[in-house]
Parts: sequence; structure tokens; C-alpha cells
Amino acid sequence: MSFAVYIMTNRPKGVLYTGMTDDLVKRVWEHRTHIRPGFSDKYNCEKLVWYEIHDSRESAFARERRVKKWMREWKIKLIEEMNPGWLDLAERL
Repeated sequence: MSFAVYIMTNRPKGVLYTGMTDDLVKRVWEHRTHIRPGFSDKYNCEKLVWYEIHDSRESAFARERRVKKWMREWKIKLIEEMNPGWLDLAERL
């Protein structure tokens, strides 16, 4: 089983939502369909712009906590290193 840390947004350099899951495809679907009320639903964070795969839940959880504490500029740099065009990476999953 693998685990993913990911960032969703509503538009390039827009609102950023950082999360962790053991099923990235399902979790992206949940964001897109607004099935779970909350922050990402309120701000329409429907585009997957960054993700990272981990072998353990503990590793993914620790990484998620670190990224969530980062300054916004650091998160944008992280996204743009992997995805300079801010494309919706869910299409590649």
C-alpha cells in the first residue's frame, strides 16, 4: 500500500489545500465532487497540482505536517518544481 501527500488548488497560485491519503484517485474525486464539506469545498480546490508518494503512513503523515507549516512561497516553489504549468495532475493518475 502506498500513501500520498498532495496539494489541491482552485487556480494557479490560488488557494492551496494540503492533504494526505491512501487512495489519491478517490480523494481527488471527493474534492472535485465536494462530497466532504470543509476548507477545500468552501474554496473550490478541485485541481491536483502536486503530490508525493510514500511507502508508509507515518512518513506521509510527517511530510504532510511539515508542508502544512511551510510558508506559502515555499509551497508554490514545491509545486512549480514538479508542475511549472500548474496543470491538473489528476488526468495522469
